[in-house]
Amino acid sequence: MKQNLYSRRNFLKTATLGASGILLPLAGRLTWAAGESRFTRALDIPPLLEGEMDKDGVLNFDLLLRYGSRDFLEERQTPTMGINGDYLGPVIRLRTNDRVRMNVRNTLAEASTLHWHGVHLPARMDGGPHQVIAAGDSWHPEFQVRQPASTLWYHSHMLHETGRQVYSGLAGLIYVEDEHADSLDLPSEYGVDDIPLVLQDRAFNADGSFFYDSSPGPGMRGMMGDVMLINGVAFPQLRVRHRRTRFRILNGSNARIYNLEFSDRRRFLQIASDGGLLRRRVPLRRLRLAPGERAEIVVVFDWDDDVYLRDVSVPGNGMGAGGLGDIMHFDGSGVAGALVGPPPVKLAENIPSWKPRDAARRRRFVLGGGRRPMGPRALTINGKYMDMNRIDETVRVGDIEAWEVINRSPMAHPFHVHDVQFRVHARNGVTPPPSERSLKDTVLVQPGESVLLMMQFRDYSDPDSPYMYHCHILEHEDAGMMGQFVVTS
Repeated sequence: MKQNLYSRRNFLKTATLGASGILLPLAGRLTWAAGESRFTRALDIPPLLEGEMDKDGVLNFDLLLRYGSRDFLEERQTPTMGINGDYLGPVIRLRTNDRVRMNVRNTLAEASTLHWHGVHLPARMDGGPHQVIAAGDSWHPEFQVRQPASTLWYHSHMLHETGRQVYSGLAGLIYVEDEHADSLDLPSEYGVDDIPLVLQDRAFNADGSFFYDSSPGPGMRGMMGDVMLINGVAFPQLRVRHRRTRFRILNGSNARIYNLEFSDRRRFLQIASDGGLLRRRVPLRRLRLAPGERAEIVVVFDWDDDVYLRDVSVPGNGMGAGGLGDIMHFDGSGVAGALVGPPPVKLAENIPSWKPRDAARRRRFVLGGGRRPMGPRALTINGKYMDMNRIDETVRVGDIEAWEVINRSPMAHPFHVHDVQFRVHARNGVTPPPSERSLKDTVLVQPGESVLLMMQFRDYSDPDSPYMYHCHILEHEDAGMMGQFVVTS
């Protein structure tokens, strides 16, 4: 079954055009012709999973890793992986202080993991490459939610297989809610005015299967495609009302960096980033998201809107491929609605204000490349490629630390740290933009750039169970751009 998920080479088959005539065969691959005819399918809203409380007060969530199939493209079925479904997983809704247990069962014919990206939790519950779930086995991590309201996510983190498994569908969103966020009266009706958007670009073979290539050439750039999936729907459409709508956006792509704007260049408000609410709302016309990053925005729609969300990224400067253009359609269609007031100007409370002078330790992480001894080229951190048997850094519990991330490669790298949310203190010595001044767990580092991160390791010491830090371009992670640290008392 595993071998059928992806073709490692192009299939030389003739593709049959779909009813709309927009799928074109190209050297065994499918490419999507430009034009508005592609926005024909409604946006799918993932199921909301809120768990079952047991007699001990623990909220249980049942998650099943499974194979599936979906017709992303007309008249073609794509073999997939999914969580509780054919592709992607449900939105898991938690509240601060919840005690939760994730009952994960792997029905795949291969090993996998589930990493709780952005969640502060014990290392042995983290779901990284050390917490492997063998084919046919189950895993039951249990932890308490100890962080403010935020939009997080979960995904496969299998050593050397993360890129392929996430590409096939092993990912989903996590909502954390709390009383403070509730008090702000933000749009919060799930699927109506509080809508998740999981952005993933994909490439397809002529037979409809995913085209995935992690060989040294494409693997160095990271896997990118020309078909935009949002919540698992290719180039979707959403019917909107005259109201303020909150979108929780995840860049769930393997490698593509997005620059998002609306086709009429309308203004919107960013209210949250990776680790939760911003200190103050930030007006924007364009939003950049690297793989692994999240953002929450609030947009006003009107009854007669006919507008697109588009990706206007340009090639070069380490950003990878050019933009995909229009990726989603919003259709007002004369639907009435009630326009409530805007989000408050002030949002988050008690965001830590760590300063470099507070740091017990300053560390440097240099992103680059090299060649493994007697092996293929690898991407490295501090000149080392990932070794499961080597602990790269040891951190003392309770310490505030400053991590300087320096990119000496010709490519941009989103740097992700497990366990903690950090503050971006400076980019090349300059204060970051307002949208990066709250808590984050993933930060884009451009070629030649130095980014200073401040963080604190408040608890969860365990000298035997490491956390990861790595590039979140998944093919870079799989190629060795990852390290390990432990937190000790």
